[in-house]
Amino acid sequence: MASPEARTGTLEEGQVRAMFDRIAQVYDLMNAVMTAGLHHRWRTRAADLAMLGPGGRALDVACGTGDLAVELVRRVGPSGQVVGSDFSEPMLERARRKSAEVRWEWANALELPYPDDGFDAATVGFGARNFSDLDRGLAEMARVVRPGGRVVVLEITVPQRPPLSTFFSIWFDRVVPALGRVAGDPDAYAYLPSSVKRFPAPDVLAGRLAASGLTDVRWILTAGGIIALHSGTVR
Repeated sequence: MASPEARTGTLEEGQVRAMFDRIAQVYDLMNAVMTAGLHHRWRTRAADLAMLGPGGRALDVACGTGDLAVELVRRVGPSGQVVGSDFSEPMLERARRKSAEVRWEWANALELPYPDDGFDAATVGFGARNFSDLDRGLAEMARVVRPGGRVVVLEITVPQRPPLSTFFSIWFDRVVPALGRVAGDPDAYAYLPSSVKRFPAPDVLAGRLAASGLTDVRWILTAGGIIALHSGTVR
């Protein structure tokens, strides 16, 4: 049975890191099952919103097993550079198997070890809701991107209208935790739906992105309102 903390979707930073360390081996498989493989399409759209060209330099924060960072490599080409950072070493180990073109590095999203204005874009895919301090994490992403560069946030959100709202409730409240029990980590997959519910709604997140130093903040809802892609330009 999942712990009370996991069911509320609020874990301390050390607990979140330990959770991702534990589930690294099943993370890709669970993503594929939970999204019917559509998560790759959503990452492609996020990479498009970064507006990178050949020779660009990008940072993927909380990169996990690396799928979004690999997508960014396709945009910058051999003359560019992509850094994928995460605070879970087991996740990074799996990412390293996917691409030698990405520079994979351990880093805490709340204290990025990169200079100001060092990247053309910073992205985060399905990781922002795990920041123990969301505003600090967003501000760090904006800090390391040059003026005129892009920040992109890809995240699950709660649909507001049926039938998708009904499906979402059944899938995330019942099916996903059951899958987690089968996978051997009920805490992780009880935490997932709860963390989505406590994450800011798209309009609220847009305001917090603007407060972090972005202008022209926009968002797109896709997959019937289950997925939100936010983007903005660094002032």
